[in-house]
Parts: sequence; C-alpha cells; structure tokens
Amino acid sequence: MAVPLGLGVPPFTPHAISVSLPTWRDNVGYEESEKRVVDVQVSGYPRFFIHLSIRKLERLCGQKFGTKNENCMLFPSQKIADQCRSFLQARSLSSGAPIPARLIHFSIIPEDKQNQGPCVNEDITLLSSAPASLHIVLFPEEAAPIAKQFWQHTGLGISSRLAEHCLDLLPADQTFVPNGLQNTPRKALNKHYSARKPPSPTEVTLPRTRVEDLSLDHSVYLEERYGRNLPISSASAAKRALRRRISGVLVRDMTSDSPGGLSAGDQNYPIGPSSRGVQSTSENDVFLFQTGMAAIWNAHQLGLAVRPSRKSVCLGFTYTDTLKVLEKWGPGCHFVGDGSMDGLEKVLEEEFQRDSTTPPIVAAFTEFPSNPLLQSVDLARLRALADKYDFLVVIDETLGNFLNVEVFPFADVVVNSLTKIFSGDANVMGGSLCLNPQGRHYAELKAHIDANYEDTYFDEDALYLERNSRDFRRRVKIIDAKTEAVCDFLRSKSAAGGASSPVVKDVLYPKYVTRENYDRYRIKRDAAQGIEEGGFGGLFSVTFTSIAAAVAFFDALSCYKGPSLGTNFTLACPYTILAHYAELDWAASYGVETTLVRVSVGMEETDVLLACFEEACEAAEAAARR
Repeated sequence: MAVPLGLGVPPFTPHAISVSLPTWRDNVGYEESEKRVVDVQVSGYPRFFIHLSIRKLERLCGQKFGTKNENCMLFPSQKIADQCRSFLQARSLSSGAPIPARLIHFSIIPEDKQNQGPCVNEDITLLSSAPASLHIVLFPEEAAPIAKQFWQHTGLGISSRLAEHCLDLLPADQTFVPNGLQNTPRKALNKHYSARKPPSPTEVTLPRTRVEDLSLDHSVYLEERYGRNLPISSASAAKRALRRRISGVLVRDMTSDSPGGLSAGDQNYPIGPSSRGVQSTSENDVFLFQTGMAAIWNAHQLGLAVRPSRKSVCLGFTYTDTLKVLEKWGPGCHFVGDGSMDGLEKVLEEEFQRDSTTPPIVAAFTEFPSNPLLQSVDLARLRALADKYDFLVVIDETLGNFLNVEVFPFADVVVNSLTKIFSGDANVMGGSLCLNPQGRHYAELKAHIDANYEDTYFDEDALYLERNSRDFRRRVKIIDAKTEAVCDFLRSKSAAGGASSPVVKDVLYPKYVTRENYDRYRIKRDAAQGIEEGGFGGLFSVTFTSIAAAVAFFDALSCYKGPSLGTNFTLACPYTILAHYAELDWAASYGVETTLVRVSVGMEETDVLLACFEEACEAAEAAARR
C-alpha cells in the first residue's frame, strides 16, 4: 500500500484528490515547508494544491493577458471572478492600499482540427468540442497569498478536468506536461503535498502502464466504454440523476448498466416521495457545486442575502474552512467550539438582549457528526432554538451521510461534500446544497437561489460523480460495518475502554461519543419499508498517551496516508498537524489533540484491516516502552 511521498492517491489517477504523505515527519515537513517535501510536490488536495493542468493554463493565460509581476487565478463564471476581486480588495483594505485586480473573460474556440486515433468512434461523443469560457482574475504577485485564501476557503476555482478541456482546445505546448508526472517543475507553487522518492524494497511495485500516459481522448474513451460513464452529451441527465439521488426520490437506483433501459437521470425514470424525512423534497430543491466548500460558502451567502445582517454561529469544532468562511465573509462569527447547546443559547440570549428588533444571528452552522471529534449535537433542541429566535439551521451531513442519519427535518439547509463517501473513488470533487421545503424560510430561500444560482459544475466532473455514486448505498453499509469492527478493536486497547497500561488514549467515533444524540437521529430499521438501520459512519479519530506513540502508530499503518476522507480505500492522516499546525494549543483547548490520527476506513477485508491496526498498535506500544 506504500506510495512514494507526494504522488497522487489513489495512484496513477490524473485527477486524484489526495496525495501520499506517508510518515508523520512528512506531514510536519510539509507544514514547515521543508525543501525535501515542497521541492518534489506534484499533487495535492485540489483546494490547497493547484493541479498542474490548472497551473499550466494559468501560465498561458498570464502570458497572454498579464503584465510583469502579475499572477492570475481562473474561475468558471464572471460572478465568481467578481467575488474573488472583492475579496482581494476587502482583505487588503486594512493595509490602506486596496489590491488592484483586473478581470478578463477568455473564450477559447476549438481549433479547426479533427481528433485522430484508434479511439475515435462516430457513434460516441468522447469529448465536448464546445468553446470553453474562462474568467481570469489578474493581481499583483504580492497578493497571491490572499487570492489563495479565496481559492481554498470557497472551493470555487475551476476543476482540473475543465483545465484539461481548455488546454485541449489550445495549440499544443510541449514545454510543460499537464498531468504532471514527467518534467515536473522543481518548486510547487502552493501548499499541500508532495512527490517522488525511490520505492523501498518493502513497498508495493506498481504496474508500469499508467493512466497518465494515455491521451486525453483515449482515457475518456476507456472511462465511457469500460468505466460505464455516460457520454458527455448526457451531462444534464447525469446532473439530474445526482440531484435525484441526493433528494432521495429514486424508487430504484441503478447499480449496474442496463443497455437500452432508462438511466436514473432520464425524464421518464420512476420517482416517488423523498426518503429524506421530508417527503415533499424534490430534485428541484438540490443544487450542485464544484466542491463541498463551495456549497457551504453559497449556503452562507444565501443566508446573508435573505436574512438581516448579523453574525452566524459555528456550533462545534468543525472542519477548519467552514469557520474561516463564516469569519471572513459578512459580519463575522460566534464560535461555540465545544458544541454546547447551553453555550449557543447563551450567545442567543446575549445578542437578543443587545438588540431585540432583529434575529440574534443569521444562521447556525454545524456538522453531524463533527470532523474530527465525531461529536453530535442535539438537533431537536437546535431546531427549537432556531424557531424561537428565528435563525437558519445549516447542517453539514457529510460524515453521517443520509443513509445513516436523518438530519433533514431539523435543517433549513443541508450541505454535503460529494467528494467524500458519495463518490468514494477519490477522483472527482463535488458538493450539494439542499433546501428543506418544510422550512419556515423556504419560500424566500428558494426564490433567491432560483434567481441567482448558476450551474458552474463542469459536465465531465458530473459524469464521473454520477458513475461513482451509483453504488453509494452498497458501499456505505460495507464501510460502516468494517469501521465499527476496527473501532471496537482499538477501543478495547484504549484507556477510555478500560485497558491496562494503554498507549491508545481514546477512540472518537459516534458509537462512543455523544451516543445519545447520534442515536436519536440515526435512521431506524423498518423491515416493512425495507429500511435498514443506520450505521456509525466510516470515519474515526484515535488519540494517544504520547507523541512518540502517535508517531509510531501512524508510521506503521500499512494503508494509504494523506488528506481527505470517505474513500473506498482506508486513508489516514495526523489531522491536527495538517489542519492546525500553527495553532496546536488552541486546537487542543477544544479537544483536538496534537496526537490525533484521523482514519477513514475503506472496503478492504475486515481481517486485513484488523491486522493493519494491530501492527500499528504494537509499534506504538514498542515506542512507548522505549
């Protein structure tokens, strides 16, 4: 399972969304910008590391439209480019010198040429030949760190597949390889992750044939012919299938190809009442975005647009960029990091006493359960407070997922990172925002989003996500069972589980953490309706009694190691090191300890997984003895 430092995870995947950081030292080295790490970076999580195809396109756009000492970023619409320029200007005002930024709309027209080669088939549309539209933000080099914040926090940048489509329409440039494993630039332009060292004798020898060596048309042909992607001309049907899958209206979701039959996105495909807990929910209440953070950012923008201007609340210790979005856009944020409902109520009472003429906050944002502590808040109490004080409830259900928990009836807006378990294959990004049609503010939320929503989700990305998610239901149940088995094993060896002289301090997992709250909203078994009981999800965190034990455990794990979660393969990272390296004491004050290792369990055989974690525990125990 070993992958050399910095190569994509999964291996040999041109659009891999994770990257190999195989040791604790590699993760620290990344955070400290060690030369041995940053000089070999060729891949990374897309909101942190700009894909090499996007960087090539940026370079070409900079050469065409930029001036000396200007950088650029690329976006799929003018509205998003305007938002980036506004962010640059707003964040620079404190220095007294607003950043000058220019916007360029670049329409790329296909060259007058025919794609030739053995993959051409007149009955199959391999790639769209439609013109591509780019919106370029040009800004001074010194403003690059601020522009990078916009790219990272909002997730609104173009995707690597869109970049490759644009490059395919432009004249060939042989000086830079877009998919990045040959002629790699010496210095990565951004943080998040690294590359390439000779494999050790213990590492798996990977096959020489690479997806990256195929032409773009050839690889797309293989995906469509053998990977069961719909053709590019069916993108609208793929998006309709995704919206139906998320809204829970499919009577029967296809898990395999049915030649000549209807796809889940066909207009005539049978649909019924939603299974999401609010039967009137429909595909028209679901909106797709290019990333999960784009869905969260848009949910925040939606609240700011339709509700009185007040701060929002971040309830619980959420993923770091959610808090950043609430802090950096709009009036700001109250952070109730311990997830205490009493703490939330105190904020609401204080704000109401300060000004009783408007609701005390715009919205409360929470995760169910939270990342990385796996804590679950009391959603019924949250809903009651929202009704009393008239604010929106926005719930991120990514970790729980809608096959395990029923959060929809308690929310006004539900967001999901479709990049994670919904996709599973770790080769495409995506996000969704779903409105609750029974919510008290549904009419104004729906009217605003209908009037302002723009579909910027690139068609090819939607095709990959639709294919990946066809067996979502099957995978969730398998992963839930395997995760519970691993967590029960680790819990038996932990101090929290009563083990004697343990090196494992605690296992953070909904089965053990705020269990009462999680169970209250866990889907109940209904044999008559064919509904299975919800599981505890595929993610857990484990903490240790010492750094030495944590390092030894992580380094000994024989699974893929890198950022992201919800993959069909097991994936681990020292979460606090990656997400909060510059604020370790602050994170620890909320229970996010430096020793915390976050694990997303995959579909490997249970006995293989247990052996992997037993070996890692033995390494941790040996380190503790030393």
